Amino acid sequence: MKLLKLVPDNTNIDFMRVRNIALVLSILVTIASLVMVGVRGLNLGVDFVGGQMVRATFAQPLDVEQLRSNVDQLQLGESSIQEFGGPRSYQIRLPKPDGGEAAANAAAVKVRQMLGQQYPGSRVDSVETVSGKVSEELATDGLLAISLAMLGIAIYIWIRFEWQFGVGALVTLFHDVSMILGFFALTQLQVDLNIVAAFLAVVGYSLNDTVVIYDRIRENLRKYRKMAIIPLLNLSLNETLSRTIVTSGSIMLALAMLLFFGPDVIFGLTLAILLGTFIGTYSSIYISAPILVWLGMKPDSFLRSDEPVPGVEKAPA
Repeated sequence: MKLLKLVPDNTNIDFMRVRNIALVLSILVTIASLVMVGVRGLNLGVDFVGGQMVRATFAQPLDVEQLRSNVDQLQLGESSIQEFGGPRSYQIRLPKPDGGEAAANAAAVKVRQMLGQQYPGSRVDSVETVSGKVSEELATDGLLAISLAMLGIAIYIWIRFEWQFGVGALVTLFHDVSMILGFFALTQLQVDLNIVAAFLAVVGYSLNDTVVIYDRIRENLRKYRKMAIIPLLNLSLNETLSRTIVTSGSIMLALAMLLFFGPDVIFGLTLAILLGTFIGTYSSIYISAPILVWLGMKPDSFLRSDEPVPGVEKAPA
C-alpha cells in the first residue's frame, strides 16, 4: 500500500525569493497591530479590571441599547454589554460595587430580577466577581508570565544554538504575540485569563516549530559547507515542510472544530490559539529563517578558528 504524502520528496519551493516582501509586510502589520492596541486598547475582562460579569441567554434576539437602558436604571454604575458567542447570548459587565461581597451579591440579585421581569424566558448562565486588587495582581502576573516565557525561550535557543538563532526566536515570538494582540484590539473580543493561557500556548507552539527548522538549518550548515546560505535555508525549509504542514494542519483542524462546535466559554481561547498557530507557522518560515540572513549568518560563520574553510588551502607553517 502506497503511503500518502502531502509534500512530495522532491519539493523545492523557493521560500527565500519573497523574504524581503514578507519582511516589509510583517513589519507593517506588526506596527499596525501595536498602533491598534495603543489607540483602541484591549477589551479587558473582569479578571484584569475588576468588577462583575453577568452572562445571560435570552429567548429571542433583543435590542442591545434597550437592554443597556434597563441595566442602567438599576443604578449599579456604567455598564458594558456585548454579544457573547451568539445572537441571543450577552455578557453584562458592571463595576465592582462598594460594600464588599454583600453589595456584589445584592447587585447580582437586582440584575437577575430585572432580566426575569423584562425578558421572560431568559436565564443567567454565570456571575463572576473580581476585586480591583486581585485583578491588578492577575494582570501583572499574566504579563510577567508571557515576558519571562519569551525571554527564557530566547536564552534557551541562544545556548543550544548560536546568538543569531536566539535573536531570531525572540523576534519571531514578538511578531506572533503582537499580531494576536492587534487582532483582539481590532475585534474587541474580551481578553481574560483564558487568553493569557492562549498566548503561552502560542509561544510554546511557535518555539517548537522554530526549533525544528533551526535544528535542520544547523545540521545542513555542518553538512553543506560549500552551499550558499540562501539555498541552504531553502533546503532546510523544504526538508521540514512536510512536518510543518502535518503538525499545523492537524492542530488547526482540531481547533476549527472546537471553535464551531465547542462551548462559548472557551471561544476566545480557541480562536486565539487557532490564529496563533497560523501566524506561528508563517513566522517560522518567513521570519525565523530569513532573519538569519539579515543578521549576517554565512555557511562558515560557526567554523572554529583552527578549522579550515572548505575550498581554501591552509598556508604551510
